[in-house]
Amino acid sequence: MSYFIDVQGTLIDDKEKKPIKGAIEFIDKLNEKKTPYVVVTNNTKQKSDDFYQFLLDLGFCIPKQNYLDPFMVLKNSLHVKSIYGFGPTEFLKVLDTLEYVHSQNPDAILIASSMEFNSDDYALMIEKVFDGAKIVGMHATSLYAKNGKRYPGVGAILQMLHFATGKDFFVIGKPSEAFYQEALRLLNEQQKGLCFADVTMISDDATGDLCGIKTLGAKTVLVLSGKCKNENEVLHVKDSLDKIVSNIAEIEV
Repeated sequence: MSYFIDVQGTLIDDKEKKPIKGAIEFIDKLNEKKTPYVVVTNNTKQKSDDFYQFLLDLGFCIPKQNYLDPFMVLKNSLHVKSIYGFGPTEFLKVLDTLEYVHSQNPDAILIASSMEFNSDDYALMIEKVFDGAKIVGMHATSLYAKNGKRYPGVGAILQMLHFATGKDFFVIGKPSEAFYQEALRLLNEQQKGLCFADVTMISDDATGDLCGIKTLGAKTVLVLSGKCKNENEVLHVKDSLDKIVSNIAEIEV
C-alpha cells in the first residue's frame, strides 16, 4: 500500500493551521514502516520550500522527496511567456519570483483560491479570456475553506469561466492527471513498480481531489475534518469514495 496525502483539512485544520488529531502520528507511522507516500498539497500562498518548512515546523517529519505542490510542476506544465494572476496577495508575490512576464495582455491567466473575488474580478477574467488568454487553474478544488466559511474553489471558478466563455481550461495541481503522474513518479523513487491501483488518496475534497484520481484507478478516503462536514454533502460523488472517516487518525496503516 502507498498513499497520496492532502494537507489542508487533512493534515492541518483550515482555521488555525495546526495539525489535526492523529495527523503527525499517521506520518510517523508511515515513516516507521517505510510505507511509500507523497504529501500532495495545492499550496499557492507560499514558495514550495517555505510551505514545506512550515509543515516541518509544525512537527511533521516529511522527507523533502515526499512533498509536491503546484509550483513544483508549473514550469514543466505551463508553456507560455506572459501571465496575469488572480488570487490573494501571497500568491501574486510568489508569481513575481517566477520566470514569467506579467502582462495586461497575457498568454494565460493563472487563478488561485481567494475569498475576496468579486464580480469585477470575474469580469476581468472573462475579458482577458476573450482577448485570447488561456484559462489556467493552479488547482481545481471544489470548495475553499477559510475562517470557518466555505467559498467557491478554483475548480468551481474554472467551470464558471468555461460556461461563460466556451473556452476550455487547464489545471496545474490536483486533480490534474499530470500532477498525479508526477506524484506517482515520486512514489516510485521510494518503491519501484507502483501504479495508481497501489495508491490510496486521502483528502477532505471529494470532488476536487478524490473523483479525479479515482478515474486513474486509485482508492479514495474522504476525511470529514475539512471542507466536507458530513456524508450528506457528498452524496452526489459517493460512488467515487471507497471510505469516509472523521479524520486521519481513523485510518490504519
